[in-house]
Amino acid sequence: MKQVVILMMIFTLGCHRSNIQPGMEIVLSHAGKDASCPFITKDATDNVVISWVEKDTAATTGMMYYAVSNDNGHTFSAPVNIPVTAGVYPHDENLPKLLFKPGGEVIALFGVEANDPRNKYAGKVMYAQSFDNGRSWQDAVPLVTDTAGYDQRYFDMALLPNGEAAAIWLDNRKNTNAEGSTLYFAVTAGKSGFKQAMPVAGTVCQCCRTKMYVAANGDIHVAYRDIINDSIRDMVHQVSVDGGKTFSAPVRISADNWVVNGCPHTGPALTANSQGLHFAWFTMGSGQGVFYCRSIDNGHTYTQKELLSKVLMAKHPQIVTTTGDQVMIVWDEPVKWKQDFNSRIGFQYKAADGKTIQAGMLTTDSSYANYPVIGALKSKETLVAYKRRTGNVGAVVYQLVQLP
Repeated sequence: MKQVVILMMIFTLGCHRSNIQPGMEIVLSHAGKDASCPFITKDATDNVVISWVEKDTAATTGMMYYAVSNDNGHTFSAPVNIPVTAGVYPHDENLPKLLFKPGGEVIALFGVEANDPRNKYAGKVMYAQSFDNGRSWQDAVPLVTDTAGYDQRYFDMALLPNGEAAAIWLDNRKNTNAEGSTLYFAVTAGKSGFKQAMPVAGTVCQCCRTKMYVAANGDIHVAYRDIINDSIRDMVHQVSVDGGKTFSAPVRISADNWVVNGCPHTGPALTANSQGLHFAWFTMGSGQGVFYCRSIDNGHTYTQKELLSKVLMAKHPQIVTTTGDQVMIVWDEPVKWKQDFNSRIGFQYKAADGKTIQAGMLTTDSSYANYPVIGALKSKETLVAYKRRTGNVGAVVYQLVQLP
């Protein structure tokens, strides 16, 4: 009988350890401020960094802050502000970002309102550089100085193997009368900032975030929502195998055939591991919600899409490869709570080959949490940060999620 009890205890403990459990929510942003736009990256010494935007509750613009963890995401430093980002327009799809280059250089990339008479909704992408690990900053400058470029937004940024930073963004400048924006690509030239901007694609959906991923072999992958045949807004993928000099032709990751005359405001997510490329995105074509697929041949072909959540309006997916080569995906979705609707964070944990290991929720139905971002840690944990809203005021919180 004693052996049976011991075996049952071992089995119970084993089952508990094999399941992902939500971590404790920890607030990073300042009380009394309206905070949003969390973003996860790593500094030059591989410490985890979370950045975000804070503003006064009545203001429309704010300033970027960040905090650094030197214990693998368990605790973070006091928030540090970046004064030269004052005026940043907080937008959870047009997400401000930090990038740490080797040698102490840090780049802050963020969006501001353009107030251009040619387009009242126009935005401008700015960037600021620090050459002493964030202790002091150069004044922010526009990413685009061409006077024909009056609207830039929905950008991404990544570190290249040579230590330079690459950026992509949507731009009003285009060589076609077809609807959409042009996807541009540029690379930094040392301390001189971003140079050699070039167009990559010309009919990109104007209001969905873009994604750039640099693989371990140096390939530069980009994903975005394209406008196909003037009416279909599906996700496409391109890759550069020559350091960004040229990109492959756009290929749809899934033939959703979503015909919509408007902007969905939810872009794609992309990562890679030993088993290929992994994608997550939102569509209302051939099904509705957040979907997943992968490619084992560097983007030539893609698996049949897989629905991640049964909630039809699940949106804003983010994806990461864990240190164990697995894939973790998070998103937000509406949930009925009493007489109203809240928002919660869902997840799906997948094996390296895309097979689902576990799915569930990271936040409760009684709270309002959305726009999650996710980062891999050195241990069997991932870091998930998101905006938690109370009334009309947001706070940036994070939790450590223990993996099996």
